[in-house]
Amino acid sequence: MLFNSIDFAIFLPIVFIFYWFVFNKNLKSQNALLLIASYFFYACWDWRFLFLLLFSTLLDFYTGLKMCDSKNQSNRKFWFLLSIFINLGFLGLFKYYNFFIESFAEAIAHFGLKINPWTIKVILPVGISFYTFHGLSYVIDIYKKRIVAERNFVDYAVFVSFFPLLVAGPIERATHLLPQIKQRRVFDYSKAVDGMRQILWGLFKKIVIADNCAGFANQIFSNSADYSGSTLLLGALFFTFQIYGDFSGYSDIALGTARLFGISLLRNFAYPYFSRDIAEFWRRWHISLSTWFRDYLYIPLGGSKGSNWMRIRNTLIIFIVSGFWHGANWTFIVWGALNALFIMPSIIMKTNRNNLEIVAKGKKLPTLKELLQIKLTFGLTVFAWIFFRAEDIHHALAYCSKILSTSIFSLPKFLDMTNALIILIVTAIFMLIEWIGREQEFALQTIGLKWNRCFRYLFYLLITFAIFWFGGKEQQFIYFQF
Repeated sequence: MLFNSIDFAIFLPIVFIFYWFVFNKNLKSQNALLLIASYFFYACWDWRFLFLLLFSTLLDFYTGLKMCDSKNQSNRKFWFLLSIFINLGFLGLFKYYNFFIESFAEAIAHFGLKINPWTIKVILPVGISFYTFHGLSYVIDIYKKRIVAERNFVDYAVFVSFFPLLVAGPIERATHLLPQIKQRRVFDYSKAVDGMRQILWGLFKKIVIADNCAGFANQIFSNSADYSGSTLLLGALFFTFQIYGDFSGYSDIALGTARLFGISLLRNFAYPYFSRDIAEFWRRWHISLSTWFRDYLYIPLGGSKGSNWMRIRNTLIIFIVSGFWHGANWTFIVWGALNALFIMPSIIMKTNRNNLEIVAKGKKLPTLKELLQIKLTFGLTVFAWIFFRAEDIHHALAYCSKILSTSIFSLPKFLDMTNALIILIVTAIFMLIEWIGREQEFALQTIGLKWNRCFRYLFYLLITFAIFWFGGKEQQFIYFQF
């Protein structure tokens, strides 16, 4: 069930009505409803993988209890390692087995040995990377004695499978979400309206920006050998805005939907394309994943303490692992390594925390220096996205080589150029609105609130009209494949 589908437009109001008007006086019933709704939502993708989700939930719930009830450290460690091993084992089997076995076969082929690797044909369970990381953070926090195990299975299961975040995040923490699930919730009209605005903006990002940019990006990347360097650069720009509109659009819809039920989820995006350096970009892009790797991998490795070599090593590890988390392809690993390379100077010189506030806070425009920093950071990001989008390393290198050729100075040219220009203009307007609202959690949070009510609702109506006008066939969100 897609957020941008008629099915979800029917599903959400039904759950909302039952949640607030039938079970509003009983917290246990509300949580049971959320769990049933979440499992139904997930089963709409493929009901068979619902058993995998349930198994993963039961595993971490049970091992969490066993760790808390264990009277000695060896037993705690046994249940902890059992949960980690099984969770990563399932993730590795479904997501990485074929990659490893095929890469091994290719490697030994260089030594004159040829084998026919035994691969498995299986559909990647949607959301497995996200709900697996929910469970991992939960058992790690219990093992480190940061939290105690949850003894109510329904409450824990809602934490893992809450439908707004189930298939593409944000990656939640038990310390943040579980207390909200266990606490009685009262309907807040202002919070619900705020949620509706965020959903509207998320739908605009996905349907108007991402889906339309996707058509041009796919056309150019799929036929890159036939186009000039300038056209390929335009294709990279289209993908840059596609992936941002798609993933941050999903996150906005997820956070807005959760607000309708009185629940606050972790913020996942904070205007990353206005960043002044790569370190700031990664504090603003997929925040829940970046902070997950920071807290559960980077800091345990030593973080930024110690020698320059240790900081370089730790940074390289988390970026390569982050790239590999996105998919079983060398392109993702190179993408992660490139970002590690881009951020390395600030790590070595300890300037990676220079830009903690949003750019030009309290001002209308950035300084010339800030503008140049934003352009440089954006350019590096666009370059890295080429590897993320390319089919393989050879394709990425050929794509970059063509961009760096003399054909970069020609005018971009491909089919449907007129519509492409229209989408570029709409994207520019979109980024202008993002700039105006950059100090808020999402762009529409406060824009228009002080306007005359007639003008404000006309503005919302215009956004809704754009969604229907530019919308077409329902398209899945990019991060469903991860």
